Amino acid sequence: GSEKLSLEEMQAFLEGAAPVVFAGHGRAARYACVERTLRQHDYGRHGRVGKGLLRKYVAKMTGVSRAQVARLIGGYLAKGEVQPRVYQRRKFASRYTSADIDLLAYVDRAHGTLSGPATRRILEREYHELGQAVFARLAQVSAAQIYRFRKTAAYRKGNTRYQPTRPTPALIGQRRKPQPEGRPGYLRVDTVHQGDHDGGKGLYHVNAVDEVTQWQVVGATAHILELWLIPLLESILAQFPFRRRGFHSDNGSEFINHTVEKLLNKLLIEQTKSRPRHSNDNGLVKSKNGAVIRKHIGFGPIASDQAALVDQFHREFLNPYVNFHRPCGVPEEIVAANGKSKRVYPRYRTPYEILRQLPEAETFLRPGLDWAELDRLAMPQSDTEAARDMQQAMRDLFATIRKRSA
Repeated sequence: GSEKLSLEEMQAFLEGAAPVVFAGHGRAARYACVERTLRQHDYGRHGRVGKGLLRKYVAKMTGVSRAQVARLIGGYLAKGEVQPRVYQRRKFASRYTSADIDLLAYVDRAHGTLSGPATRRILEREYHELGQAVFARLAQVSAAQIYRFRKTAAYRKGNTRYQPTRPTPALIGQRRKPQPEGRPGYLRVDTVHQGDHDGGKGLYHVNAVDEVTQWQVVGATAHILELWLIPLLESILAQFPFRRRGFHSDNGSEFINHTVEKLLNKLLIEQTKSRPRHSNDNGLVKSKNGAVIRKHIGFGPIASDQAALVDQFHREFLNPYVNFHRPCGVPEEIVAANGKSKRVYPRYRTPYEILRQLPEAETFLRPGLDWAELDRLAMPQSDTEAARDMQQAMRDLFATIRKRSA
C-alpha cells in the first residue's frame, strides 16, 4: 500500500520498468485509492517536487490519465475528498409540452386531420385572431413539427359503387374551361352518389365550388331527376355570398339538359362543360368531393329517403364549417426557366378569408349582403369549436339514420 512507501521508495518504484495492474474494480475503487494516498501523505504540505512525485505515483497505480489526476487532486484540495463528478447530459429545452400534443390531437380529431399547413393556419387563427390563449405555443409550430408530433405515441393515444355520368349529345353549354380572371362566382359543379341501399339507389350529393375563393356549398337530393334537382340547385346557388357568373360541369345529363339551362339563363349564369380529353377541366370540384364529402360522410350507403335530413346537415353545419373555419391551399403558378409551370401552395386561408382579401371584394357581394352580416356568421365560434359542433351534428345525423333504418 502507498502508506508503507516513502517518497524515496515511490521514486524507486516509478523508475522500475515492471507494469502495474490496479487491483480494484470500477471508478469508485480508483477514486478511493487516490483519496487515500493524498490524505496519508498529506499532499498539501509537500513542495513542488513532492507533489509531482505523488501525482506520477497515483497515475501509475490507478491507470488514470495525467489530466484526470490533476482534476481529482483539484477537487481534493477544494473539498477534502475525491468524488466522481455527476454527469449532466446536455439537452435542448422543450418548447412544446405533452399538453400541446394533446391539444393538437384534439384539433385534428375535430377537423379530420388536415394537411400540416392547413392545421398550422388553424392554430395561428385560434391564438392570434380568436384569442384562445391555450394555443400560444402551438401558434408558433411549423408544418414539419406537426407531422413529427403525429408520429409520436403520445399523439396516437390521445368501398362503394358510383353511378357513372352519362354523356349526352345535347347542344347545351359551351365546351371550354371557364376564365374567371380573378373574379369569384365561377362555380365548378359535380354529383357524388352515396351508394346503393337495399337494392335501390342511395341519395346524391351535389357539390358546387367557386374556382377563385374555393367557397363550397354541398346539398343532398334523393334523385338527380328534374323534380328533385332543380329546387336543390336553386338552394345551392342562393347560399353563395357573391354573384354567380358561371356554372361548369362535366357532360352528365343531370346538368346538361334544357331544364337546368333554363334555370341558369333566368339567373344570368353562363353554362360551360368539360372538353373531351381534358380530364382536369373539372378537377377542383372532384378533389373537393374526396377532401370534404367522402372525408366527412364516408362511402357507406345512405337511403334516398334520408336526403332531406342530410341536406339540412350540409346547410347548417358542413357548409359553414368548410367556408368560415377550414383553411385550404391558395394556389400560385410558378414558371421555371424551361417554360414549365408548377402549382405551389404557399398560403392557407379559409374561403371567407380569400374572399375578403380579393381586390375590391365588396363589389362582388350579392345585393343586400354586407361584411357585417358575414362576420356574424364567421365569428361566433372558434375554428375548432365549429369543427367539434359539426362532428357532433354528424354523429347525431348518422344515429338518426340508423334509427330510421332499423
